[in-house]
Amino acid sequence: MISTVARKEMKEMIRDGRFRWAGGIVLALLAGSLAMGWQHYREVNAQHELARRATREQWLHQGVKNPHSAAHYGVYAFKPKMPLSLVDQGVDPWVGVTAFLEAHKQNEFKYRPAQDSTAIQRFGELTGAAVLQLLIPLVIILLAFPAFAEERERGTLRQVLSLGVKPSQLGWGKALGIGWGVGLLVLPATLLGTLALALSAENGAFQSSLPRMAVMFVSYLLYFTAILAISLAVSARARSSRLALVGLIGFWIFNGLIAPRLAADLAKTVYRTPSAFEFARNIEMGLKNGVDGHDPADRRAEELRDAVLKKYNVTKVSDLPVAFQGISLQAGEEHGNQVFDHYYSQLWDTFRQQERVHQIASLAAPMLAVRSLSMALAGTDFAQHAHFARASEEYRRVIQRVMNTDIANNGKVADGPYLRDADLWKQVPDFDYRAPDLAWVLSRQSLSLALLTAWAAGSILLAWRATQRLRVD
Repeated sequence: MISTVARKEMKEMIRDGRFRWAGGIVLALLAGSLAMGWQHYREVNAQHELARRATREQWLHQGVKNPHSAAHYGVYAFKPKMPLSLVDQGVDPWVGVTAFLEAHKQNEFKYRPAQDSTAIQRFGELTGAAVLQLLIPLVIILLAFPAFAEERERGTLRQVLSLGVKPSQLGWGKALGIGWGVGLLVLPATLLGTLALALSAENGAFQSSLPRMAVMFVSYLLYFTAILAISLAVSARARSSRLALVGLIGFWIFNGLIAPRLAADLAKTVYRTPSAFEFARNIEMGLKNGVDGHDPADRRAEELRDAVLKKYNVTKVSDLPVAFQGISLQAGEEHGNQVFDHYYSQLWDTFRQQERVHQIASLAAPMLAVRSLSMALAGTDFAQHAHFARASEEYRRVIQRVMNTDIANNGKVADGPYLRDADLWKQVPDFDYRAPDLAWVLSRQSLSLALLTAWAAGSILLAWRATQRLRVD
């Protein structure tokens, strides 16, 4: 009986011109957004790889110079594009794509695409995630709101139930029929996107993304299930199809448009982030006087000199068997690292707390949960940006350590200015970044996944109870 009801619902949808038009438009938007995302991924990934190779060549062929000058010459670190970013760009347009790694500084990431966007574009771009999170739920609502309410108005609901069809069978049949209709919109674009990704991804990127793709598919399936179950529950209890539509459109507006804005404002209010000027000022004062404000540079320099003289059992810097300049430079780097770690850790902790607010707010709107999961699985959330930022900063520190250690060990015996060439530059390894695995991602998204699952299970229960108490008049 359930399959019979499902086939009947499916046939009616296919015959309905409104479904064909709406479905065709949404399918075109989804396929188009995935195609644009795929093209953007290919272009940006190729540009980043070209730039990465170029900056490495520039470092190796920078010529003869003092190692400290080479440390200031620096290199660029380019954040790689994850394959699933073609579905969800996440925070990438707002956090930048590259950082300049040089001595004494932990620079911010540069070249944020959002900075060059027009006012219209800043409302949001057409991405696969936007279609899946906003437009597909709207289609589900438009398909499901008349499921029970319209049949009640026509008088056919009483007739169907009088034939011995159980309300639960009717509910499951309608859910499956509408689900098949939604699948006709989502599956073709998904298959095309997967095929395009398989053809374009290099160096095993597609295979490594398969687990993330599977979890992303399940996440959106849970999201659509929740929206469908809520729609059927409202249709079963509403007095008319008009009231069902108005109520569900109100839910869609709150879930997709109002809740994200409210969650963002609440997160910024509860966990305030410093302004760019305030943050830069804190870094400057920390470098000058220490994190606690009571460790001035001149005292640090004096204590370092005394410690080095005592270590080598000499009384003058000129009697040291090593170049004090290299030791002093590395000590300055270590002090700067402590300052950077202190203030950047505070900033990133604030961002993590704000993200936690968004996840908890998923109790009120399932879109917040699926959006958080989608960005994380696509590798475009802030947590993975911070992961790359830490990796690039560690690489910067490796460069400084190699340069300063060479000055300390060899600069003392130089006759005139101490200069080095490519033999030293080659001692700095190429920057090889490895993105975190799925387990790392899910450990930070367990709350979002749990709440999304709870939304789906709770909505199914709500729909089941509504059909058990189905109104027939």
